[in-house]
Amino acid sequence: MTLGAALYPAKMTAGSAYRCDNMQISRLFEIVYVLLSQKVVTAKELAARFGVSPRTIYRDIDTLSLSGIPVYTEKGRGGGIGLLPGFVLSKSMLNEQEQDEILNALQGLSYVVSPETTGQVLNKLSAVFNRTVSDWLEVDFSEWSGINGNYFNELKTAILERRLIKFDYFGATGKKTYRSAEPTQLWFKSRAWYLKAYCLVRQDFRIFKLSRIKNLYVTDETFFVREPRETMTGTEIPDSATKYVNIVMRIGSEMAYRVYDEHGEDSIALQPDGGFIVSETWPEDEWLFRMILSYGEYMEVLEPEHIRETVKARILKTASRYT
Repeated sequence: MTLGAALYPAKMTAGSAYRCDNMQISRLFEIVYVLLSQKVVTAKELAARFGVSPRTIYRDIDTLSLSGIPVYTEKGRGGGIGLLPGFVLSKSMLNEQEQDEILNALQGLSYVVSPETTGQVLNKLSAVFNRTVSDWLEVDFSEWSGINGNYFNELKTAILERRLIKFDYFGATGKKTYRSAEPTQLWFKSRAWYLKAYCLVRQDFRIFKLSRIKNLYVTDETFFVREPRETMTGTEIPDSATKYVNIVMRIGSEMAYRVYDEHGEDSIALQPDGGFIVSETWPEDEWLFRMILSYGEYMEVLEPEHIRETVKARILKTASRYT
């Protein structure tokens, strides 16, 4: 079996080796380079280098061995993991398509893992393969996404290094609270970024909207990852208890740019006057009414009637402030 076949198996069956993800692909190749530069290294040392468990390293070694890399383990004092003498990593182990897949995967991975580490591996592999890396992807965590780009990178570091964070958080009502939390995952859902974390103030797992996090501080204090519950609580996250509504809207041609940005093609019906009839199923919550009202005079709710009446009442209440 080639290394490419091990990393990209055509079909996985029950009981077979687990499929590698992009992060493991990067780690596998860097393990090979570490072994090429050092005669013997322990699983504990590799685990500390990559921030994983020794058990994960041993699984990686099994994957490398199955792919034809002459890797061995030796027990006892002075033992560890090494490569048989004379081994040279050759680009012939992978076909051109596999080489491109690995290089492209590493390039995409560099945006969410350490750019320095992943970039070094990417440069080494592109030199080995004698191939130019295509600049196929760019990720910009700027204010366009409604979050502080520095916060995103700081949270990524805190999650990977298991470091406690402190911040001010503004809830849905605008009330500010001070939080101390153990961050576990960044999450993108419904056109917004969220942070999943264990809140030490609430003593439970919580979901925080990134745009509401202010004065973020990443401490030097580390934590052990807790076992998350199947569900988490937070603000503006639809769950099984949320009521959903089928809504039909007439939207003017002036909002064409928003219609195609925010709605699926199957839900849009172009009208003879250039406007649109849009049909969607959405959670019936505060977000829905804010979205509708954000279209101003260019949207009319056609059905259901209770949503139409609620929107009308809100418009009249707003208008009364200007009389």
